[in-house]
This record gives sequence, structure tokens and C-alpha cells, in this order.
Amino acid sequence: MLSVVVLISGSGSNLLALLKASENPLYPAKIVAVGSDKDAPGLEHAELYDVDTFIVEPERFSSKQAWAEKLLANVQHHQPDLVVLAGFMRILPADFVAALRGKLINTHPSLLPDFKGAHAVRDALAAGATTTGVTIHFVDEGVDTGEIIAQSKLDILPKESEHALHERIKEIERSLLVRTIEEFAIKQKDLAKA
Repeated sequence: MLSVVVLISGSGSNLLALLKASENPLYPAKIVAVGSDKDAPGLEHAELYDVDTFIVEPERFSSKQAWAEKLLANVQHHQPDLVVLAGFMRILPADFVAALRGKLINTHPSLLPDFKGAHAVRDALAAGATTTGVTIHFVDEGVDTGEIIAQSKLDILPKESEHALHERIKEIERSLLVRTIEEFAIKQKDLAKA
């Protein structure tokens, strides 16, 4: 069983999709903890599913490095096989990324390498793109530059608003994340057998 820590900053819709998937005894991953950088509404999902939560607020630390060390200690306390950034809206320092290399993944609302950064949906619309989508990728020291694991494409509708497009992206993001973690778990199990 793949153990997963999920980090969020907001409503936790991706987290909820993972928690629902893991209710199925055949789903090969279990959410062992959920962390956040603030008192995010999505933490309530974890509490409903009786999953440990932790909050590490950057404002309480003298430096970004000190904050990241405390966040990493909280993550590593749960000894996860995989750490998922699911709407976690902070750039993590290189030391944090290096400590979790190969088992730290992120969801991003565009078809990377197009439209990196925090405003991917707005940027796609501003550029007049006709398609966009979701990318799940390994996290490296750059911003949305890590190795791509999976992508799902979506056509942008004529005159679609940023909010409407983002909501449609979130729908495919949830199912792609659930499927990608399932595939990751199966691959890890196969590697362990080999």
C-alpha cells in the first residue's frame, strides 16, 4: 500500500477526490496525513476521513528555510512513499525538494511546458490558446519544470471565463491525479517484487 502525504493551501478538491478513491479497498494508496501552510478549508476533508493534519505557517518562522525544515520534518514524520502538492501555493526551497526527490509530485492547470506559474489559466486565455489541460509532474528546483508524469488535454470554449475554464480543468485534474497515483503505486509494487 502506497502511503501518501498531501499538501494543500485551499479548498482541497483534489484531496477529497483522493480520499474518496482510497475508500475503495482495491485502491493501492492511503492518505496518511494532510498538511497546509495555513488553516485551509480543505483540512476539514482530512478530518472527516480521520486523517492526521498539520499546519506549518511561514509567518511563524524567521526564514523560508526554517519554515521549510519544519514542514519537511512534519512530512517525514509520516514516512510517506509519495508527497502530493495538490493546490499547495508555495515554492519550496531546493533542500526540501532534494530531500523528497523522486517522490514529490505536483498538479498544474496547463499543458506544461506552456503557461508555468501561479496564473496558468489566465495566461492561457490571454495568449488566445485554444487548448489547455492538466499536467502532473515531479517537482524539481524550478517552477513547474520537473519531469512530466501525465497530462490530460481540454479544449477552451469560445468566450470562456477564467473561472469557468478553471472549474472544468479541476474536474479532469481530480480524475488524472487519482489515476496517476494508482499507477505510481502499482509501479512501486512491481519494483519491490523485482
